Order: sequence, then structure tokens, then C-alpha cells
Amino acid sequence: MKFLFDLIPVILFFVGFKLYGIFTATAIAIAVTIALIIYSKIRHGVVDKMLLVNGAIISVLGGITLLLHDKTYIMWKPTVLYWLLASILLVSNLFFKKNFIQQMMGKMLNPPVAIWNKLNLAWAVFFILLGFLNLYVAFHFSLDSWVNFKLFGVTSMMFIFVIAQTLLLRKYLIEPVEIESAEEDN
Repeated sequence: MKFLFDLIPVILFFVGFKLYGIFTATAIAIAVTIALIIYSKIRHGVVDKMLLVNGAIISVLGGITLLLHDKTYIMWKPTVLYWLLASILLVSNLFFKKNFIQQMMGKMLNPPVAIWNKLNLAWAVFFILLGFLNLYVAFHFSLDSWVNFKLFGVTSMMFIFVIAQTLLLRKYLIEPVEIESAEEDN
């Protein structure tokens, strides 16, 4: 469900672009992201850190896009986000011994620490490559192609990446009964 929640700004950016162009789409994406932050705070009392980071990046780069009337800045936004995520994953694991992938998926998987570290590295490399791919598409193809890639290409690649991981790590999956038992013990 969170995945769909995270896609709302991208979908509305896409629709806004198709109907009104890049600058209106950028304004929509900023407004929707801020609205999601406010909604999360009111509804849940907290805002997901990723939503805050995304909100900050879209507000700054989208704001510059609107202020200068230059689409380049919004086209950099996905790359900045992906590279920031990759940096967080790498730095937190290497220097602070915190594996955020393990923290996010620890209730679903139970592999050894070495596998968690490989999974963390795989996500970091994936985000780095997505950042480069975004720049390639943004500056070597039409604006329309980039917007299509942003919604359909990236979403498809994420889906395939997650499915591939699930298949590779299926022997470490925690059964739902085990999850319920562990939650009852706490």
C-alpha cells in the first residue's frame, strides 16, 4: 500500500505533464507531495523520512525549475533522490553498522548478516544505476520520453528488482504465522 502512496506524486506529475506541460506538472508534484506530508502528519502523527526527503528535494529542485522556468532542475530530481538513497545505504552500513534494508525488511526475511549486507549493497548499486539511467534518458531523449520513463520505466524496474530479490531470498522468508507469533510475544 505504501508503494501506491509513494506513486501518487509521480502519477499526478505524469497526468499534469500530459495535460498542461512540464511546469504545471512540477507545481502539481510539489503541491501533492506537501499535501501528502501534511496528511501523514495529521493521520499518523509522524511523517515517513523518505517522504520528507523527497518533499525537500522536489520543493528545492521543482522550485528552481518554476522560478527559472528551466526544466533541467526537475529532470535532475530523481537522480538526486536515488544517489542520496544510495549514499545513505552505503554510509550507514559501512561507517555506522546500520543496515536500513534489514531494518525495513527484517520482519519478512531472516537471512544471515552477510546476505543483509549484500542486499544493502545491491539496493545502493541499483539506486546509483537508476540515477545514471535517469540522466541518460533525460538528456538524450525527448521530454515526453523522460516523463514516460519516470513513471513506467522506473516503476517497472523497481518491480522487477523486488521480484528478483524475492525469488533469490525466498528460502529466508518468514512465514506469516511466525510474524504473528513474534508480534504477540512483544
